[in-house]
Amino acid sequence: MTDREIALERLVIGDIFHATSSDGATLICLVTLISDTTIYARTVTTQYSLKFARRTGVGEWRGPTVPCTIDSIAPLPVDIHNVMLGIDRKFRLELKEERFKLTDDEKRALLFVGPHYESNPL
Repeated sequence: MTDREIALERLVIGDIFHATSSDGATLICLVTLISDTTIYARTVTTQYSLKFARRTGVGEWRGPTVPCTIDSIAPLPVDIHNVMLGIDRKFRLELKEERFKLTDDEKRALLFVGPHYESNPL
């Protein structure tokens, strides 16, 4: 088993990771389910559903599928992780559009994750 495969095997429900699609989109993903062969996730802000091969980290997202690959599973600091979970909850459950405005902590967390994942590739 490669180091990459071992790292992907360690993901659990509730973990947050980063993926990049073939069209260049960056995806901050929350693990929602894991099977023997598949990692199921959704993007934190846009709530797109994704699925990735558990061994390779290669996956797809959207209606016409777009290939994407997990490129970092570096753990976030606890405070940032918790804010990202709050963002996921807000975008998944909130019904009132005016409540989608990001707080200062949410902005800080979103600005943190890009450089964090970029400097910690899988």
